[in-house]
Amino acid sequence: MKKNLYVMYALALLQGMVFYGPIATLYRQAQGVTVFEITVIESISLALGILLEIPWGMIADKIGYRKTMIFCSSLYFISKIVFWQATGFGGFLAERIMLSVVLAGYSGVDSSIIYLSCEGTDSQKAFGLYSSMSMAGLLIAAAVFSVFVGDDYWLAGLLTVISYGLAMVLSFGLTEVHQTGVAETEAVSFRESFRQIYSSRTLLLFLVGVALLSEAHQTITVFLNQLQYERCGLSNSLIGLVYIVATLLGLMGAYSSAFTKRVGVHRSFTLFCVLAAFSCLVLGSTTLALPSIISVLILRLSNTLFQPLLTDLQNRQITSSNRATALSVCSMLVDAIAIGTNLVFGALSDWNLSAAFYFGSSICTVGLLLFLLWLKKGNGALSHD
Repeated sequence: MKKNLYVMYALALLQGMVFYGPIATLYRQAQGVTVFEITVIESISLALGILLEIPWGMIADKIGYRKTMIFCSSLYFISKIVFWQATGFGGFLAERIMLSVVLAGYSGVDSSIIYLSCEGTDSQKAFGLYSSMSMAGLLIAAAVFSVFVGDDYWLAGLLTVISYGLAMVLSFGLTEVHQTGVAETEAVSFRESFRQIYSSRTLLLFLVGVALLSEAHQTITVFLNQLQYERCGLSNSLIGLVYIVATLLGLMGAYSSAFTKRVGVHRSFTLFCVLAAFSCLVLGSTTLALPSIISVLILRLSNTLFQPLLTDLQNRQITSSNRATALSVCSMLVDAIAIGTNLVFGALSDWNLSAAFYFGSSICTVGLLLFLLWLKKGNGALSHD
């Protein structure tokens, strides 16, 4: 089972090597796509992902997690070729549609492989390492971008394609894993999986909180931060350097487990949500470079330490033997909320960038309140703390 962990870490590293990452939004804009159109593409992708979540989860439970990872890694590779050659709204939409198929397939499968490969020990640490390896890939790509690539978008695309091609080949090295410690059951229907997840009010509180925090981080640190840097007068080279620092902070996910054990789950939830909300407030109220950079870095660090804990707790609340199906049902809710937040972020950004950041602060605050309600109910998933 340790072999699976090493393969998953290597996949995260290679698929983290997006060499156009530091200027992805600016590149799309240069191809004639507006920020609102970018968020529309994201929302279409998420909507398609919702439709595919349950079928993919049931397929993965039926054919096995290994075959699912191989197929998705192969399609991921093809999607990067499409992005490399894309021009205009249609090209980027096509790439994102393919990506939605990939992410729906990965959803629940990658975390299930890691969780089951850990065999009940140090799963949060493994999730942290998995996240850190992805950030390490981004770091390598950002360093290469700053030193060698610069404004050569063609080269950035080619290097990304090569990295994802290697990941596709590596996915064949995975070994199948199976759920243990639960009674063997037949595959459950979509309706039954939906009922099991959505009948748990405590899990719903948790999932909505996860969605709000994750989407605030995703939208701001991937798309809106570049617009803020441009508003502050930063050059592309400086944006690349900040991207490297942010990626370095992403490596801190490996310390998520140790941090949580030292601080405690309750304090961790409160700290990370407050930091995220405060960072968004600062971004909305300033056009100065230094406060903006610090706020984005704090947002990245808090999310980096938070996500392994959230992933671990979500897996601990899934008791079904059809784990991928159950996690796909969870992802449906998260993606549905993301569609709405993406459209709001996009519309506000085209109107007033500061308003978009204030919206981010508000949903982080709501996320904190939901997490506090979830913690108050004394969820059994906290028994590991």
